[in-house]
Amino acid sequence: MKRTILILGSLCLGVALSAQSGIISTRPANDQSGKVLTMEETIMSRTLSPENIYSSWNDRSELIIRKDGKWQTYDITSGALSEMARHAAPSVQAVTKGQSLYLIDREGNETPVAVSENSQITYGQYASRNEFGIDGGIFWAPDSSKVAFYRKDETKVTTFPLLDITTRTGSLKEIKYPMAGMDSENVQLGIYDLASGKTTYAKVDDFGYDQYLTNISWSPDGTKIFIQVLDRSQKHMKLNMYCAADGSFIRTILTEDNDRYIEPQNPIWFIKESDNLFIYRTDNRDGYRNLYLCDLDGNVCRLTATDADVEYIANDGKHVWFTSAEVSPIENHLFRVSVKVPKSAATKGISAVKIGKPERLTKAEGWHNIAMSPDCRYYTDSWSSLSVPGVTDLCTSDGKVIRNLLTAEDPTLDYAYTEISLGTVKSADGKYDNYYRLIKPKDFDPAKKYPVIVYVYGGPHSQMVQNTFLGLLRRWEMHMAQRGYLVYVQDNRGTSNRGAEFEKAIHGQCGQAEMADQIEGVKMLMELPYVDKDRIGVHGWSYGGFMTISLITNYPDIFKVGVAGGPVIDWKWYEVMYGERYMDHPERNPEGYAKTSLINKAKDLKGKLLICQGAIDPVVVWEHSLSFIRECIKNNVQVDYFPYPCAEHNVMGKDRVHLHDKITMYFEDYL
Repeated sequence: MKRTILILGSLCLGVALSAQSGIISTRPANDQSGKVLTMEETIMSRTLSPENIYSSWNDRSELIIRKDGKWQTYDITSGALSEMARHAAPSVQAVTKGQSLYLIDREGNETPVAVSENSQITYGQYASRNEFGIDGGIFWAPDSSKVAFYRKDETKVTTFPLLDITTRTGSLKEIKYPMAGMDSENVQLGIYDLASGKTTYAKVDDFGYDQYLTNISWSPDGTKIFIQVLDRSQKHMKLNMYCAADGSFIRTILTEDNDRYIEPQNPIWFIKESDNLFIYRTDNRDGYRNLYLCDLDGNVCRLTATDADVEYIANDGKHVWFTSAEVSPIENHLFRVSVKVPKSAATKGISAVKIGKPERLTKAEGWHNIAMSPDCRYYTDSWSSLSVPGVTDLCTSDGKVIRNLLTAEDPTLDYAYTEISLGTVKSADGKYDNYYRLIKPKDFDPAKKYPVIVYVYGGPHSQMVQNTFLGLLRRWEMHMAQRGYLVYVQDNRGTSNRGAEFEKAIHGQCGQAEMADQIEGVKMLMELPYVDKDRIGVHGWSYGGFMTISLITNYPDIFKVGVAGGPVIDWKWYEVMYGERYMDHPERNPEGYAKTSLINKAKDLKGKLLICQGAIDPVVVWEHSLSFIRECIKNNVQVDYFPYPCAEHNVMGKDRVHLHDKITMYFEDYL
């Protein structure tokens, strides 16, 4: 479900909070000039996104810019743009065709690396349903002499049928779907030597058949390969080193254990010019996702000693660059820390390394996205804030701005965008400040009463509120504000970028802490004189659909209308990797599964509820929403249902416009 939040977030609804409690606000409330968004503009148009230069770096540290629809090379010294030269394709590429893995040279000649034995086995593709930071299944050695790849065996995994109505008589497409508590896939890591044409498999046997093999990394010299091996319970992880020549186990470098869960998300990064020192990221040691300097003997020291989550950017052997949430959880800033590595570190390890004091490189408030050149001499800083549409600067590695590449114009000036405020409300346990986004209606009059729409996602790997242009606003929220609604969006415990305790508060009882936090925000809303307490609605998709139904059934006296899209209804029907991480195995946590199941809540539905569902959804399968509908029928509870027959988890294209019209009309009719 975290795989869909960036797309489905555009289904946002919200409720309103007071401008007085907002820490930042933009667009004065009396500035109501301009036209109102149409649904087509809201969903399909890209013209309302601030212009931005897409920049990246090639392996020669040349800045590549996409401007005016063309790829161009930017000369850092002169500032001149030229047509990007065409470089030769790699001499050999690894490609999965069907379920088999091949090497293909420039002439198109194919060499089989691993040929699938049957329809249950796939080579060179992602494993574990893209969990644990996995986004592919092919891993080249630094010198391209070897290539590692996943072998995924789904023989024991059950199938789920998806109905294809586009065929003459309808047909079923079976997908492999490992549900919580049931058999999972088996993953192995093969290592193919291009010179000999031989394949060996890493000898990984730490946790049995359904262990997870994640974050594959190579040593700089290509002689060793590193695998983060996770047990099925996701409570124990080993970072193991293997010989790339024969796959033999060398040793375990470090381990992680946690009573709730371990979630490795990143490979290791070697310090430049070192075969012994590397950087490792985890939230299991000091409570936040920090960077740690490690050596191959298992010695570890903290590199980023901050009580905030950080992301690794790059290193040049002398400095390590990283972004951090330490200024504010809703801002992202670039830092660097010096790392002095004497020659003795090759034998003495990290005890000989001197770590400096981190220095902040980005100064302007807001969210900074950094693209570092491979030689770490330059970076591009693309940033925005609530009222700044977008700025892209070219900088030297010490933070000095060489030149501005772009300062975007405000694309909303011709439209009746209304006031947006960012603020905080205490979590239900009183320990945290939860951030929210508030949008006031068009022609706002504090003497009037307004209906409220709460948009909720609330699940792991999400952050709905940031100090970016318009506060991460999805245009549908503004569409509803222009129609006279207060719109409220809040992050709660369980979401990301706030540390391990904040994220793991949901373990074993998904939805409980999240609901409690959302209700604290709603209580604050209900104290505002311009909020109509009798007209509060809620909407969300995926994990947000689960939250929507949870809220409207647990708090029927507060929420009068709800629209839930692609909702999880019972976690036993969701996938093993995600579901068992947050809810544990059904046999070990039967009380938690029973408490969070929405099947048990169908009888408590009092308000108007619309459920929308992609009929061929391979992520939250149809069994969820149909089972809830069946339970409503059993209890003689009325509920509205709208399937999209040819849509998957994300409803796209014209279907998406229709969907948002449907959602809008439902609130218009009943709220």
